[in-house]
Amino acid sequence: MDFSALMLWLLLIAGGIWGFDRAILRARRRRRAEAVKAEGGDETAIAAVEHEPLVVEYARTFFPVILVVFVLRAFIAEPFTIPSGSMLPSLVPGDYILVNKFRYGIRLPILDVKLIPVSEPHRGDVVVFRYPQDPSKNYIKRVVGIPGDDVIYENKKLTINGKAVTRTADPPVQIREIGERLAQMRQWTEDLGGVRHHILTDPGSGGAPKLEIHVPAGHYFVMGDNRDRSNDSRYWGFVPEQNLIGRAFFIWFSYDELGEKGWIWNRIFWKRIGETIH
Repeated sequence: MDFSALMLWLLLIAGGIWGFDRAILRARRRRRAEAVKAEGGDETAIAAVEHEPLVVEYARTFFPVILVVFVLRAFIAEPFTIPSGSMLPSLVPGDYILVNKFRYGIRLPILDVKLIPVSEPHRGDVVVFRYPQDPSKNYIKRVVGIPGDDVIYENKKLTINGKAVTRTADPPVQIREIGERLAQMRQWTEDLGGVRHHILTDPGSGGAPKLEIHVPAGHYFVMGDNRDRSNDSRYWGFVPEQNLIGRAFFIWFSYDELGEKGWIWNRIFWKRIGETIH
């Protein structure tokens, strides 16, 4: 059961208990309290009869909290964690991000039915989506091709609708992949639909075979910024529109998950906290 489903169940249980108490049980307690009072009972006895059960008190207290959290996560923004290096250097393992849930339309929670269309993904958007081959898993990639695009990926270069995507070389970088293992990578600044962002390529890797595709209606072609270390649309196909969860837009916390163990405050990437995602 995912978190949204769990929150919905908690919301229904808490709301049901509280609603049943307000509709039926509260009136019964008042009648019993009046009967005790009529029999000459003291204030302590009356208060004991009138007092709401502990389970009702908890339901009344937590229902508004659960409701606010559920609405925020379902319609406004939802937190996610970056588990791998497929989006390096834009996102690193251990980044905790927020995803705009209403950017691509307001959907009915759990059933995932779009109620109100808002906008569609653009080239360059960093999106979170349900992995088409296993919808229980969430993936994060960058939108490269939108419906109707003709995309060519050859020799680690992108061409969209017959026009080469502009990129400029940056100084090489080293990335830590597992523990202290370092990899020398080439870094580029890519301009994808007006969105300028960094990508990485591995000079020691031949890269993926030449790919020529046409993006069908209602689907998106996505890639990781770490181009030679990403499992993306080049290998498993397009992302259907209904699988989109939202657009990643903010890093609210970042923690070094690949380094050696140590004090937590020494493993926090302080400079990444508060960065917007491009």
